[in-house]
Amino acid sequence: MTEKRDRVPPGQVVTRKWPVLHAGEVPQVDLATWTFRVWGLVEEEKVWTWEEFQALPRVEVTVDIHCVTRWSRLDTRFRGVPAAVVLAAARPRPEARYVMVHAEQGFTTNLPLADLLRPNVLLADEAEGAPLTPEHGWPLRLVVPHLYFWKSAKWVRGFELMAEDRPGFWERLGYHMRGDPWQEQRYRDD
Repeated sequence: MTEKRDRVPPGQVVTRKWPVLHAGEVPQVDLATWTFRVWGLVEEEKVWTWEEFQALPRVEVTVDIHCVTRWSRLDTRFRGVPAAVVLAAARPRPEARYVMVHAEQGFTTNLPLADLLRPNVLLADEAEGAPLTPEHGWPLRLVVPHLYFWKSAKWVRGFELMAEDRPGFWERLGYHMRGDPWQEQRYRDD
């Protein structure tokens, strides 16, 4: 029991369910025209089609996820491409310190570049041994397990590398710029 408690941040309740939360409608995605792009402060802008993206090195991770709405789900398995792989292909310039994650329907979230380079941060297309469902971000969602799960954008389409941080969608609406669940960084004034 101590181990489980040590894995759950303050103010969180463990669930076996995986609640579905997002703003707006679930987008319709056509894999024939889908691309993933890395641009901004990079040595080489990169764009992958779905087929090209599927050919990148893949890993599986088992992580705990924590939602700002106070639920935590332990031992969640994801499979996909490490974010570090796509970033390395674009070769971030030395002044690149932040990333704006871009997703379908204009959704964005901001992260320090260092967060995306962690080994368990994925661009996932599978969860629990099966393809992601559209409600959980199919065809591709970012998984950043050490931050609140709104930072793990659904329907992700690209990374824009930047020198300065700027707020994404939820951050402009008052969510914390960082989102560390262990510090209970839920809202800007936390």
